[in-house]
Amino acid sequence: MATSTASAFVRPSTSSISAGAGDRWKWRIGATKTVIRCAGIGDLIGGDLVRPDLGRWLEDVERHKALAIYSPHEGGYEGRYLTRLRYQGYHFLDITARGLGDPESTLTKIHPVCPPHLGKQPIARWYFPPEVDYMLSLMHPEAKGLVVWIIEAQVLSKAELQFLALLPSLRPKVRVLAECGNWRKFVWRPLKEIAGLPSGE
Repeated sequence: MATSTASAFVRPSTSSISAGAGDRWKWRIGATKTVIRCAGIGDLIGGDLVRPDLGRWLEDVERHKALAIYSPHEGGYEGRYLTRLRYQGYHFLDITARGLGDPESTLTKIHPVCPPHLGKQPIARWYFPPEVDYMLSLMHPEAKGLVVWIIEAQVLSKAELQFLALLPSLRPKVRVLAECGNWRKFVWRPLKEIAGLPSGE
């Protein structure tokens, strides 16, 4: 059924383009054409947009509490899943794994930060409150929880991923979503499974 209703897009092949002296690229008369066929509606609007998996997404977030997510390289798909969590009453803390330092110290303890001195100012050390506890203290009491969304989490070590997988057990209102790589479509796995922890722990 999908192949019979397939749409055809026609584009000139790369061999049909020639450049004249001092002219811009122009099309050669009688150029050969390449036909690209779409197998179904998923090829036109993106396979992720027609997957009814938002209900399973919410169930897995509540059941596992820490997920490793894999989104397509072009991006944009994860916004649908983020928005659905926001509708449920979650607040978000977006951080990047690069330059995060020790996740345990940064997220749950008072931690020092040394600003760049640029060779002119004296070396200083500032102390910041724990990121997760500070955000939890600012949330409305009726808020459902806090989602820690970590991008570029593939640079973290296994020990750091294990701490992130166990963070919801230390802070019950926290959910952890770590972008651990890319895939052709938006998929997710329990973070304990990726970090090598027993699922029953």
